[in-house]
Amino acid sequence: MKVAYCECNSGISGDMFLGALLDAGLPQSVLVSELDKLQISSEYKIEVYPVMKQALRALSFNVRLTSQAEHVHQPHKHHEEHDQEHHHEHAHENEHDHEHQHEHEHHHEHVHEHEDDHDHEHHSNHAHSHQRNFQDIRQLIGNSGLSQKVKNTSLAIFQTLAEAEGRVHGVPADSVHFHEVGAVDSILDIVGTAVGLEYLGIEQLFASALPMGSGKVQTQHGVLPLPAPATLEILARVGAPVIPSQAQVELVTPTGAAILATLAKFEQPSMRLRGVGIGAGQRDLPWANVLRIILGEVDSAPGEGLVVLETNIDDMNPQLFTQVMEHLFATGALDVFMTPIFMKKNRPGTMLSVIAYKKDESSLAQIILRETTTFGIRVRPIDRHEALRNFSEVTTTFGKVRVKLKILDGKVILASPEFDVCARLAREAGVPVLQVYQAAVAAGLGLIDSTAMAGR
Repeated sequence: MKVAYCECNSGISGDMFLGALLDAGLPQSVLVSELDKLQISSEYKIEVYPVMKQALRALSFNVRLTSQAEHVHQPHKHHEEHDQEHHHEHAHENEHDHEHQHEHEHHHEHVHEHEDDHDHEHHSNHAHSHQRNFQDIRQLIGNSGLSQKVKNTSLAIFQTLAEAEGRVHGVPADSVHFHEVGAVDSILDIVGTAVGLEYLGIEQLFASALPMGSGKVQTQHGVLPLPAPATLEILARVGAPVIPSQAQVELVTPTGAAILATLAKFEQPSMRLRGVGIGAGQRDLPWANVLRIILGEVDSAPGEGLVVLETNIDDMNPQLFTQVMEHLFATGALDVFMTPIFMKKNRPGTMLSVIAYKKDESSLAQIILRETTTFGIRVRPIDRHEALRNFSEVTTTFGKVRVKLKILDGKVILASPEFDVCARLAREAGVPVLQVYQAAVAAGLGLIDSTAMAGR
């Protein structure tokens, strides 16, 4: 199983996380191509380039609004000095409806509560003209050509933010107006994170204890303490381990906290190392202000095989299953499906089934018990045989299509086009989806090992 461990010695933010994923092997072209599926590419410009943090080389990921293009500087070998002069104009992740006025006098207009001090923030000194609420975000992601897994992971992280903001401001999560979540750079950080984890095949995320910076911040709600209230709410919900820090700046942003609270286990796994990525924070600190993501593989220990969790439900609005499924996938479920059944007195019902690793059984069971009307869950161990998988891209007359490769005995034996991509290209070309799909299948034949096919 592929895993990733976040070494958060200097905290975490959304852009640090994305910078580390890019440094760990996520191609920038793939990230850009996937983010384009949100249909908002006209609103921003992405910058990715190497910088030095103390003695460490790291990758910096930045987002600028298109309206600020005239201020974009070209990367060169003296980035550190250039960055310090311009402060990268980032107050990071622009996520929280608070207007910060920090040491660099960044003025945020995003309902921010923090995201400034770590300076992992993007475009913080200008208001975003495209402010979107949580419903807008759901629609934006849901209507995109992104894979279902990326959609589920992204929406689960946004849900974590929504619930925390609702708690902090004393309103229901669905009533929170997420100007911060609507910020373009926040959308890119969260969706980009989901894209990167899927591309790298990360099945489980782990994280170290988080350092808590301190201090105060001027916001639209007045002077608030650091860590930001939303950050503390998010971390408290999952019992995240934290350690004290003398830093008088923000080290963990709400977006960074939401990513880990939604996806990670706060422990360090034993694993075989496969790679490392280093993402840069924008601020220069007395230490290397970076996030390291360590990639590796772990074997399933005895008793750490697969299980099926099942429950029968006949008294719940079926529309609610959508969010339940999103949360289950984001928490590690390998598959989630529903079967129509008839229950006592011939009442129509639904059997919810979840296939997962044994290690995730408890957390998945909690989601089912908390978010559905069921009172109990059946669990049984299972075995399975599976082929290796990887991803590639093929070119058709309609455009590029991502395909999933099925690998057996080291040879590619199947190339399956992603349907969502085919559907989007079909809409753009005004042709049947089947036509695009068949073109992608034909293009994918060139990736299949002919000797493997002959031996079947």
